[in-house]
Amino acid sequence: MTLAKRIIPCLDVDQGRVVKGVNFLNLRDAGDPVELAKRYGLEGADELTFLDISASVDARSTTLDVVRRTAEQVFIPLTVGGGIRTVDDVDQLLRAGADKISINTAAIKRPELINEIADRFGNQVLVLSVDARRAESESGFEVTTHGGRESAGLDALYWMQEAVTRGVGEILLNSMDADGTKTGYDIEMIRAARKEVCVPIIASGGAGKLEDFSAALDAGADALLAASVFHFGAFKIAEVKGFLSRAGYPVRE
Repeated sequence: MTLAKRIIPCLDVDQGRVVKGVNFLNLRDAGDPVELAKRYGLEGADELTFLDISASVDARSTTLDVVRRTAEQVFIPLTVGGGIRTVDDVDQLLRAGADKISINTAAIKRPELINEIADRFGNQVLVLSVDARRAESESGFEVTTHGGRESAGLDALYWMQEAVTRGVGEILLNSMDADGTKTGYDIEMIRAARKEVCVPIIASGGAGKLEDFSAALDAGADALLAASVFHFGAFKIAEVKGFLSRAGYPVRE
């Protein structure tokens, strides 16, 4: 049986507000996370991703109150990330209403965290967020941390392989070069990742037109994350699903 392709709006939250920029810079306000979450749930989103983008930079935990209020308004899977450093952080977020958690910076600093989370909660709750950009690494892609501000000194494909071995159940692959540009997902990066890992890949960064969504699926993505095109009204989720359905891709009505 072919699994439906998921459409996932992303709420990048900074100081309690949803923001969006280009290449993680020049952020502009996109609204209240709780209200947007409720709207996307009603519009037919398959999942929702909530990323506290300043938590790692500010060396603090994800804002639990906002997560709780968001979870109360949505009845679809909610993934939460940002500032997660310990198994106890994961436990708190799951109790606050998250269905899955996303880790990035802390896992790079201490990869054993992946094993610890997967061993306690199962790999079905664990998403590895990879903010990757083109660089002179072995694969041509490197990992960045702290909201794309710093190079991790890691080859992106090598890191994804190691993380899957340690217990990651899904990969959120965000192209730093394409983020917010609306020029299309990084097809080369998605294809490269698909060859190396067997877990589901969520493509992120660059969606600007309907054809971009199908191109990412053709490259090997299992789910499609987008922010700007949904936040600022370029498309409704139903439009994207309708386009994909007419093109022959399985989607949830």
